[in-house]
Amino acid sequence: MRELLAARGIQLTKSLGQNFLHDGNQLRRIIGSAALTHHDKVLEIGPGMGPLTELLLENAGEVLAIEKDARLVEFLRERFKTLAPSLSRPMGEGGRRPGEGKFDLLHADALEFLKHEPRDWSGWKLVANLPYSVASPILVELAQGARAPEKIVATLQIEVAQRLMAEAGDRNYGVLTLLVQLDYAPRGQFKIPAGCFFPAPDVDSACVVLDRRAMPLLPESQRAAFVKIVKRAFSQRRKMMLKLLREDWPVEKLGSAFEELKISLQERAEKLSLEQFVELVKNLAD
Repeated sequence: MRELLAARGIQLTKSLGQNFLHDGNQLRRIIGSAALTHHDKVLEIGPGMGPLTELLLENAGEVLAIEKDARLVEFLRERFKTLAPSLSRPMGEGGRRPGEGKFDLLHADALEFLKHEPRDWSGWKLVANLPYSVASPILVELAQGARAPEKIVATLQIEVAQRLMAEAGDRNYGVLTLLVQLDYAPRGQFKIPAGCFFPAPDVDSACVVLDRRAMPLLPESQRAAFVKIVKRAFSQRRKMMLKLLREDWPVEKLGSAFEELKISLQERAEKLSLEQFVELVKNLAD
C-alpha cells in the first residue's frame, strides 16, 4: 500500500479516517461473517484501495462502493476497470457512472449521500471498514426503518463497537446502542489489532455483525418519539430519567407510565433495557 500511494503522490488524510485494513486473515473473517452469496447486493463505504472490495466482488453478486477521496476513486477505477468497464468512463451527472458490471463506484460523501438521496437498502448488506470519523452517524442514518440493510458487518473503532454491542447497565450503553439496536440484533464481534491497518491507528478496532430484526419493535409512527425519549434520557447520564423527561411530557403522565411499567422514579436511563424503552414509548405515545 505504501509503495502504491507513494507512486501516485497520495498522502493520506487523518480527517477522512483513512486507515486501510490490509491483513488478509482479518479481511477473510469479515467476508465470512457477512455470509455472502452470489445473489447478494453489498454496499461498501470507504473502500480505500480496494482490498475488501476485491473479496466482495469474488463472493457477492453486486457491489456499490462509495468513496469520498477523488484520488482513491481514480485508483479504484484503474484497479477494477476490467471487472466493470463503466468505471473507465468519465463521471456522469452526480458523479456516478452507469452500472453495467457487478461493481459500481460512487464518488461522494457517504453520509451526505445517505441523508439526501434516500433509497431502499432492505435487499442489501453493508460490509465495510467505515471511516472512523463518521462511522457512528453513518450507522444511525442507514440503520433505521424498513429500508435498512438486512445485515451490517462493519469495522469500527473498538469503543464504537462496544457501544453497539452494549446491554443495559454497561458503561458503553447509551444513545448509539439504542438507536441501532431498535432495528438490529447484535450477533457478535471480533477484535482487529491496530497493526492490521495502514497507517496503524492509535486504537484497536473491532468488526461487529448486526442482523436486522425480522419484526420491528415499534411502528414507524412511534420512531420519532423513541429517538426523542432516548436522547433526552441520556442528555445528562447522572440525572434521574424522570426529571429529564419532564421537559417534554407532563409529570402526571410520566408517573403513571413509570408505575405501570414498574420503573423506579429514581431510575437513570443507563439501567433501562431496550425493551423497557420500547414499552415506555408505546405508553407515552398512547
